Amino acid sequence: MDYKSTLNLPKTPFPMRGNLPQNEPKRYAKWFESGVYERMKKNREGAELFTLHDGPPYANGKIHIGHALNKILKDIIVKDNYFQGKAVRFTPGWDCHGLPIEQQVEKKLGKAKKEQLPKTKIRQLCREHAAKFIEIQKEGFKALGVIADWDKPYVTMDFRFEANIYRTLCDVAQKGLLVERSKPVYWSWAERTALAEAEVEYEDKEDYSIYVAFELEDSAKQKLGHPEAAAFVIWTTTPWTLPANVGISLNPHEMYVLTRDGYIVAEKLFETLVENGVVEGPVEMRIPATDLEGMVAINPLNGRPSRIVLGEHVVMENGTGCVHTAPGHGEDDYRVGLVNNLEVVMPVDEEGRYDETVERLQLLPEPEKFVGMHIFEANEEIIRLLGRALLKAERFTHSYPHCWRSHTPLIFRATKQWFISVDGTPEGEKRSLRTIAMDEIEKTAFYPEWGRNRLVSMVEGRPDWCISRQRDWGVPIAFFRHKKTGEVILDEKVLNFIAMIFEMKGCDAWYEMEIKDLLYPGSGYDPDELEKVMDILDVWFDSGSTWNAVLKSRNYDAGAYPADLYLEGSDQHRGWFQSSLLLSSAVEHKAPYKAILTHGFTVDEKGEKMSKSKGNVVAPDEVAKKYGSEILRLWVAMSEYKSDLKISDQILKQVAENYRKIRNTFRFLLANADDLQRPVPVEELGELDRWIVKKAAGVFAQMRNSFDGYDYAKGFHQLNNFLTNELSGIYLDITKDRLYCDDKESHARRSAQTAMAMIARALLPLVAPVLTHTCDEILEYAPPAIKKEAKDLFDLCYEPLPEVEVRMDEAFLLLAREAFFEIVDRLKKEGVIKQTLELGLVTQSESLKSLNPKDAEDWFVVSEITEASDAEVLGEFEVEGERFAIVRASGYKCPRCWRFAAPEEEALCERCAKVLNV
Repeated sequence: MDYKSTLNLPKTPFPMRGNLPQNEPKRYAKWFESGVYERMKKNREGAELFTLHDGPPYANGKIHIGHALNKILKDIIVKDNYFQGKAVRFTPGWDCHGLPIEQQVEKKLGKAKKEQLPKTKIRQLCREHAAKFIEIQKEGFKALGVIADWDKPYVTMDFRFEANIYRTLCDVAQKGLLVERSKPVYWSWAERTALAEAEVEYEDKEDYSIYVAFELEDSAKQKLGHPEAAAFVIWTTTPWTLPANVGISLNPHEMYVLTRDGYIVAEKLFETLVENGVVEGPVEMRIPATDLEGMVAINPLNGRPSRIVLGEHVVMENGTGCVHTAPGHGEDDYRVGLVNNLEVVMPVDEEGRYDETVERLQLLPEPEKFVGMHIFEANEEIIRLLGRALLKAERFTHSYPHCWRSHTPLIFRATKQWFISVDGTPEGEKRSLRTIAMDEIEKTAFYPEWGRNRLVSMVEGRPDWCISRQRDWGVPIAFFRHKKTGEVILDEKVLNFIAMIFEMKGCDAWYEMEIKDLLYPGSGYDPDELEKVMDILDVWFDSGSTWNAVLKSRNYDAGAYPADLYLEGSDQHRGWFQSSLLLSSAVEHKAPYKAILTHGFTVDEKGEKMSKSKGNVVAPDEVAKKYGSEILRLWVAMSEYKSDLKISDQILKQVAENYRKIRNTFRFLLANADDLQRPVPVEELGELDRWIVKKAAGVFAQMRNSFDGYDYAKGFHQLNNFLTNELSGIYLDITKDRLYCDDKESHARRSAQTAMAMIARALLPLVAPVLTHTCDEILEYAPPAIKKEAKDLFDLCYEPLPEVEVRMDEAFLLLAREAFFEIVDRLKKEGVIKQTLELGLVTQSESLKSLNPKDAEDWFVVSEITEASDAEVLGEFEVEGERFAIVRASGYKCPRCWRFAAPEEEALCERCAKVLNV
């Protein structure tokens, strides 16, 4: 007789294979068409709120694997909070202004054509470019299963958004933190424009290397006790900057020496300078740099004072240790000048020529000869004018910044810029902006914790924030300036009126409308006496003010301010985390976030950066086509994302194997709980079923704890161990007999089914944040005992498994099982047995009596356990002093259940005969 039809074999329509690349797009489309995000909001009305504020990607180009990592991780965290029963808000955003988009437009137009177009047309083309890529990127993110408020994202070029960026600027100004002053920037004299660092390329350039003596004032010589001669020796490769010198920087931690021939240099560089013939010896005096601070030397070109200051930027690798300082011509010079209140002298115009400043300030002998002369053409004449102050001059070739467009050498040139004063005190506060920001960092939670020190170091040592740019595509610093006095109008009504116009017409209005139409009608100012400030805001100001434009405005249902979490790559300690912190601290005197989470960057399996030339780029859309986005999502969750994340085809194959293990475990649970109509009450569960429920409860609690600390890799490692070892490795194996062969309604079978249904139901919302598509599919096919009242996945909420009492001695039984199977493996290899059901165990173990006889047999997957037997002993083992002997089972093989428990050949065992009523 064929007994197969009498067995309770597992059955489920849930497919073994996911066919993810084919099925995901259909399910995702169904979610978005049915308004899944709005439904999630409705399901959690009145619940505790969790807000993740999205750091905006740049609206330029298709999404790459770094974008995918970032958005998937955000999506996982948002869904994890949702499935814990919280209300969630996740409004995605895009950064739309700035240089990269402007460059793309220029590339398409050509530089000559772009320069002929009006600013408004260039801005229109930039707007169109950004809008195109917002849609491309949005579809890319949705194809990864990311659920967010896609119908109402925030876009920094939307009119109302631009108005709120501008309002944030006005708030900073009203707080008294906005200042305008000169600052050196990379300047292309060939293109007559300031450049961002991204537009700078390095090429070889031949330059002069000169050593120049700056004689000390007589009072300083007297103080040193060297009245006849004492001069600081500076080294420079830019003789043309010497007319603008106002100081000499020394390293505050170094010793300096005064030589017999009257020159002062760093002690560490003295020998080298002697060898190079710059100075002679010997050393007459050693002087700490701090004793020289505040002395005044004389510029040999123009007789102007040059103050001795201390600066950490002074290095001992080359030069003299005495750094020529011209704040108008260098970033370090500028910073040390700010600290020491040095004058910023800028005698160079936008074409790289000396202007009237050299004549007005008498920066050179016969200065009128130099007005209009290009600075690079002036080097030889300046060297000649130095006379005896020139100690050595030679030519050399070095790597030097060049303009990426014209390939001409750049200069540092101070221009008037707008700054947020980091050490200024906001109105209504006693602390400086820097102190407020530092205090707020202390209150913020960091994942990982080392992020705190990184942000502290960024804020602690940063200079004032230069927020102005001389570009076309951005939010204008829309202030009026009085033509005669230069005063900037910060009248609240004037600023509010401009913001209102921006809200209705966008900030293009600043370029399209006349001053009389932009000026508040009752302001009392004459529009003819005013001019517009034409700078635009640094794009980091745009994204740094999103907390105001998104969370605090009522234009979006985006959650609460401050947000629960900001999440971006680790480079954003320098960027978005910091710009957001500074603006929120300036205006609201608090951080815009309660916690910061950072992830690393994506690299290939060798740890190398991805590039098209190396051929190691992994594109998210290609991964989705080959494996499915679920595999990419599981890769994110299983990776230690706090450091750099390795990804390759081989790594994705391993992740796909893990996915199959999870999927097939769920399939087994669904198939075996298929006909469960009335679950067994928890208190009536069998001992082994109580054991696996308790085990699962403990593992799920560990996972929940890991997830709460955003450690998804640890959580999934805990899950995989449980699935491999206890659930699949033991429980699903030892319950097959009762599930398949017991009477359909037997308590043991229904108890095992109940345990499986409980575990499946609890596990679904736990892994759903990562494997959302798969879990939704599982629930679709799940039997009523698992599905209960849920229509789909989004009706679920995580509930911990109930506490159950377990009497069995787990530690003992696991050791016994391990020892037993070690011998079984040997017996199988030797061909003694084919399966464990051929065996019986002989033992008088008291510990084993914590299980009923059938559970004990199932634990070892044997056909009998007795206290005594005359059968041949095939193996023996001992656990905690209790002995076990392995023998052949005394019965015959039951043709239905294959247990060796039948009374004779071809007969059914007692259990099977009873089930079949024969």
